[in-house]
Amino acid sequence: MVVEMTKRVRNTVLALALAWALGASAGLAQVLPVVEPDAVGMSTARLERITEMARRRIDEGKLVGAVTLVARDGKIVHSRSIGHADVETDRPLAKDTIFRIYSMTKPITSVAAMILYEEGRFQLGDPVHWYLPELRNVMVHVDGKEGGGDRVAPRRPITIRDLLAHKSGLTYGFFGDSEVDRLYGEADVLDESGTTADMVEKLGDLPLRFHPGERWHYSVSTDVLGRLVEVLSGSTLDEFFRRRIFEPLGMSDTGFSVPDEKLERFPVNYRWDRSGERRIADHPSRSRYRRQPTFHSGGGGLVSTASDYLRFCQMLLDGGRLGDVRLLSPKTVALMTMNHLDDAKIPTSGVQLGDGAGFGFGFRVVTDEARSHRLASRGTYGWGGMASTMFFVDPRERLIGIIMTQKLPTDLRLRDDFETAVYQAITASYDR
Repeated sequence: MVVEMTKRVRNTVLALALAWALGASAGLAQVLPVVEPDAVGMSTARLERITEMARRRIDEGKLVGAVTLVARDGKIVHSRSIGHADVETDRPLAKDTIFRIYSMTKPITSVAAMILYEEGRFQLGDPVHWYLPELRNVMVHVDGKEGGGDRVAPRRPITIRDLLAHKSGLTYGFFGDSEVDRLYGEADVLDESGTTADMVEKLGDLPLRFHPGERWHYSVSTDVLGRLVEVLSGSTLDEFFRRRIFEPLGMSDTGFSVPDEKLERFPVNYRWDRSGERRIADHPSRSRYRRQPTFHSGGGGLVSTASDYLRFCQMLLDGGRLGDVRLLSPKTVALMTMNHLDDAKIPTSGVQLGDGAGFGFGFRVVTDEARSHRLASRGTYGWGGMASTMFFVDPRERLIGIIMTQKLPTDLRLRDDFETAVYQAITASYDR
């Protein structure tokens, strides 16, 4: 009996020491326990290559800091913070740092829409103008022979599925140099001083770049989807997110602004120019995130932490459920994370998905491992944010990887190197 008690005490001490070393918060540990990596087929030594990769970039002046988080089989195996939140004041980056996640907002907005879909508020094939009448008479821009252009009626209406899969024909206005992009810029479609209702009204007067359903084109589709959530739910997007997603999942540090009491956890956002010179792009003391916005961007307006976003990812990996909380049916998550681009052309310029990949409802989806030139399994899904944040969820390997940093413009190589560093740490593959 004494021997058994000694073993239990030793195991308890080891578990507590590991939790302290990984820096897991009490709230996170309640849903995602911390374990030794080899307990879920991963290598402790190889996981350290993630930190080494980030440290090399910091030493080379290509990065200021990063928080990295890896979970497998519902258990945390890696959690690290390295570098600075503010180089000028020598403030270190902490694991609970609140990051600007930009387009990592899109998967959350997509989940919000699918919550309403499950409640019977719409069908995916419904024309968007049934709910947003401002888009009823939208036209399609057609390039003219003399460099001008005409507007023609779309071959079919924009559907809600088009918004979810970025096949609406809408654009962003700053990823291309087309006539439609120019018109978006002149209209200031994403005017932060306005509202989502103002945005949709402007879009009703602007042409589409393509006929709906015919091309995948990264766009304000998810911002329009956010407005749809507001109209169907009768609440603002921030309120819907809070009540239906953030509070149920325990995402207490995720929202459209950073309150004063959390400002010390908000980092500087840096920008590197073509010469490699680093400058401050957004300082916490002057940031727009210090105030509640009137424009709740479903496409890129949120801030969050690595641990908050891990809760969201684990909910998806577990088929719409986290602990005792269920947001979606497993069938809905499966639909969201499959490729919906078989009938759409994929662009070779602007924002791209890369070879061997398609797009679901808010996520890039790996469709062919060999063509993707990556270690990710078929069916892996994820997305990233403008400031070089990124997440992926691999259902076959039961694996989640998250990297949070604040680097402009987007460092695609950093994301790829992080993903590789996570996968090479696997010692026992579940994908058989």
